[in-house]
Amino acid sequence: MSTRARPAATRLTAALAPAAAHLLPADDRSAARARAVLRRQLRGWRISGELADSAELLLSELVTNAVRAQVQAQGPAASEVGVRFAWADGRLRLEVRDVSDELPVMNDAEEDDECGRGLVLVDALASGWGVDRDGIGKTVWVELTESADAAGSEAGDISARYPGLAQKPAPAPLSR
Repeated sequence: MSTRARPAATRLTAALAPAAAHLLPADDRSAARARAVLRRQLRGWRISGELADSAELLLSELVTNAVRAQVQAQGPAASEVGVRFAWADGRLRLEVRDVSDELPVMNDAEEDDECGRGLVLVDALASGWGVDRDGIGKTVWVELTESADAAGSEAGDISARYPGLAQKPAPAPLSR
């Protein structure tokens, strides 16, 4: 047996996957659960600031819409909503899947309406968004880019673009 010293091996670091997917129950708590798993994933990818805040808001809107659509399509026995996050080349993609074939519709919400502004927010904050149908249901996706944060700040507050949004106070944050 040799007594010669060997150089220490370099420890491999575990890299986070560029994408993550989760299944959530189709119920009222799913938006909060989706935000929690997104926050964990974003911390791992070292994404913070406006990009992270916008991502949480948009994911919450999409999951809420998916749960509502799924419950309407299947009744109280609706099962799950899928969420997927992907990060590549400075672009964050959020996807929410449900089994409803009902397409999301951007509404012109009145000032006193409590609902109907979700897709207006999506349209204002996302770099792009859309819907992919697959014969069983649909996936609604949004993309956010690091540069979109800067562009959004230069463009000013979204309430200037959508005055109805400024009329309602923001809801109290959900417990984390």
